[in-house]
Amino acid sequence: MPATPSAKPARERILDAAHELMRTVGLARATTKEIARVAGCSEAALYKHFASKEELFIRVLSERLPRLTPLLRGLAAEPGRAPLEDNLTEIARQAALFYEQSFPIAASLHAQTQLKRRHDDAMRELGTGPHLPIEGLDAYLRAEQAAGRVRSDADTFAAASLLLGACAQRAFAYDATPTGVRPPVDTFARRLSRTLLDGLR
Repeated sequence: MPATPSAKPARERILDAAHELMRTVGLARATTKEIARVAGCSEAALYKHFASKEELFIRVLSERLPRLTPLLRGLAAEPGRAPLEDNLTEIARQAALFYEQSFPIAASLHAQTQLKRRHDDAMRELGTGPHLPIEGLDAYLRAEQAAGRVRSDADTFAAASLLLGACAQRAFAYDATPTGVRPPVDTFARRLSRTLLDGLR
């Protein structure tokens, strides 16, 4: 029988509440007091698990959204495990979903300079940040390069930046189109990986 929300550990309830509030009301308006209220715990209990709202935001990104970094690390550790096109397609799919889900949460950071500065400082302190997926994909492509599946003179960092940049752009670039609909993620990911491969092989 599935556990009821109240049966979940406090840390999980707090992450669930933070994710929902950050997604629906935005990061700036998701206060620790409101997160604790929705999680059914005290604000003091929240701070037993998370040092700050900034840390909580980072944990929501890493634990509640599609997990891109573990995928990249796994692929870099075992280059050649699957067809390169399939690997790049799955990376693009996961990245597109991550940016699609994280963009509404993180967008308010860029509207408030002090808030963004606090979050940037927290990410540096915790050793994380939006640059890590690019570095992770670059490391994977270099591993494939060493395995002979990527051209020896290919610019792997530029390729990683192009793929992840396109995935991030998909999160908001289509809102103003007549339909307001994003390209379907599976089709988008496959087309992106095939186009990138033209420059890597």
